[in-house]
Amino acid sequence: MVYNQPTPSSEDHRGTSHHPGRVVTLIERSHYDSIVPPSTPPPSYRVWGAAYHIPQEHVKEVQEYLDIREINGYSIQYTPFQPAAHEEKPVEKCMVYIGLPSNPQFLGPQDLDRLAARIWRCKGPSGENRDYLFMLAEALKGFGGGAEDEHVEELAKRTRKTGLDSGEDGATLGDQLPIEVAIEQFSSATSDQKGTEEIAKQ
Repeated sequence: MVYNQPTPSSEDHRGTSHHPGRVVTLIERSHYDSIVPPSTPPPSYRVWGAAYHIPQEHVKEVQEYLDIREINGYSIQYTPFQPAAHEEKPVEKCMVYIGLPSNPQFLGPQDLDRLAARIWRCKGPSGENRDYLFMLAEALKGFGGGAEDEHVEELAKRTRKTGLDSGEDGATLGDQLPIEVAIEQFSSATSDQKGTEEIAKQ
C-alpha cells in the first residue's frame, strides 16, 4: 500500500541547496502510519500513475540515467501495478523510486501554508517548483476515474493563493495547459522517456 505525499526536499531539480524546493514521493502504509498522528484519516488507498516498459537493450542505459537523476532523496523499491483496464494482466514487480523516511531529504508532514509559501518561491535547474506542483495536479486529473489527489489539490490551491496574496499572478504554466499537455509535460519533466514505452495507467 502506497500513498502520494509531497515530503522530500529538492536541491537539484525544483530548488537549490540554499533554497530547497519540495517534490512528491510514494509512501508505504507502514511508513505513513509512523509519521502522522494516529487520529489522521488515511488518504486514498489507490495511487494512480503511468508504468513504462523498457526494452531489454535500453535497461542499463535508462537505469544508469535514473540512478543519477533520482540520487537526491530516492531509493529503488518494487510494487505491484494494476492497469486501469482490469482485463490487462497486473505487473507483479514494477520498479519505482521512493523517498524513504530514513533518507536525509525526507521531511515528513509539513504545515500546508508554509509548504505552499516555499513552493511558490523556489526554483531550480528543472524550473519553478510551483509549475511542478500545478502540472502534477493537472496530470492526476487527466488520468480520470478519481485519480485526483486531495492533498495535492489543496496544496495547489494554497500555493496559488500565496501568489495572489503576494501581489503576483496565481496562474502559472500548469494552469495554462490543456490537461493532456500537462500530463505529457509532467511526464517529460519527471520520467525518462528514452527507450521506454508506456504500457498502462493505474
